Amino acid sequence: MDPYSRGPEKTWVYGALRIRDGHEVTMTATSHNSAFHQQFLQLVEDANPVGDIYAITDNPSSHNSVSTRTWLEEHPRIQHVFIPVGACRLNLQEGWWRIFRKTALAGRSFGERDHNTHATEVATAQLNARARPRIWGRPAPPTRRLRRRYVYFLRGIQR
Repeated sequence: MDPYSRGPEKTWVYGALRIRDGHEVTMTATSHNSAFHQQFLQLVEDANPVGDIYAITDNPSSHNSVSTRTWLEEHPRIQHVFIPVGACRLNLQEGWWRIFRKTALAGRSFGERDHNTHATEVATAQLNARARPRIWGRPAPPTRRLRRRYVYFLRGIQR
């Protein structure tokens, strides 16, 4: 889970990636604070009705505030896992953000906050339509089948 901000009035986009199927949950907010973070965690919990939820996040104060820790005690299915400072590459969400920024935000200027929210919703729906499980690391190379080997003889060449 990570936030991303955009625009002169700072619209924050919160996102969470479900790695088992590649689907994303996003939400836009006017601020990056504990209240919006908890609201987003509730969306994530609603999108995943069964099983434990491991929220891998970076270390801003809104993710580790007293109100967020209190909220998390009331929602035991959600467990925060903080990545080390400077190790964002460990978070599979970062690759999704790159694709999201290209799809929803690249080359666009939003006049109103609602336009940014609409672009976020459309891009998330499009990316979720072609989602696939996410794997950390490089995928195994495809196996190659040996093709028939042809031998060509040139006729008419004298030795």
